Amino acid sequence: MSQHTAALLARLQHAPAVLVSVDQVQGSGPREQGAWMAVFADGVINTIGGGHLEYQALAEARALLQRSANTSPSHAQDRVLRYALGPALGQCCGGVVHLRYESVNEHRIPSLQQRLKGPQDAVALFGGGHVGKALVQVLGMLPYQVLWIDSRDEIFPVQVPPNVVTEHSDPVHAAVANLSPGTHVLIMSFSHAEDLDVVAACLKRQREHHDLGSVGLIGSQTKWATFRHRLEARGFTEQDMQQVTCPIGVPHITGKEPEVIAVAVAAQLLQRRSQA
Repeated sequence: MSQHTAALLARLQHAPAVLVSVDQVQGSGPREQGAWMAVFADGVINTIGGGHLEYQALAEARALLQRSANTSPSHAQDRVLRYALGPALGQCCGGVVHLRYESVNEHRIPSLQQRLKGPQDAVALFGGGHVGKALVQVLGMLPYQVLWIDSRDEIFPVQVPPNVVTEHSDPVHAAVANLSPGTHVLIMSFSHAEDLDVVAACLKRQREHHDLGSVGLIGSQTKWATFRHRLEARGFTEQDMQQVTCPIGVPHITGKEPEVIAVAVAAQLLQRRSQA
């Protein structure tokens, strides 16, 4: 569950809202079908793309909130309104967007929890260090279900984003066998020895099942050269090792701050998601 969805469901326990969602897009639009924002009397969660379209949607949603103040949301009718972005709103997108307006309250929480979950790719993040902590915060805002794994149980913070689950595994590489098929593996533990064991476990699983989405290892070209020799000594071939991306992250981003690395790694995951 994303942070936005968790925030919406939490607030609905105390106040009603109008859920504005992109019902249909013809041509170019600021957000895709299914994008949503929730409008409360005193705030907004999420966005349908900003600009004049969102400005008008906010006005319509707040008017609906006022009208439904004396009407049970369970009896309110959904509305779908059509917006021509170019001629009507002066936005450069030029397409047509249909927005659905729904009155929602605490009784809709179970259905919204399932409906707004959306497609989420699985990511297994090995390592709870500085980069791992920064990356978890970035992935917490993106469409991923993250399993965060470390051999040190005390390393995890008390609070993590709602789409993140922590797991203590000792030895850490034992967790590889239980990952869901299609999982994207990111390896950045505190120890090069642990990193090597996790990479080897991933390559063994790929050789047997070939069902991991990708395998990425933090580090330099020098680190990867050393790992290649050690993996060869363990019987892995060149073809096996071609499945590992090292260094991870989109290229040509030179900063080494944890937050910079985290953004570069998340961007690479999003590229793979788009290509898939």
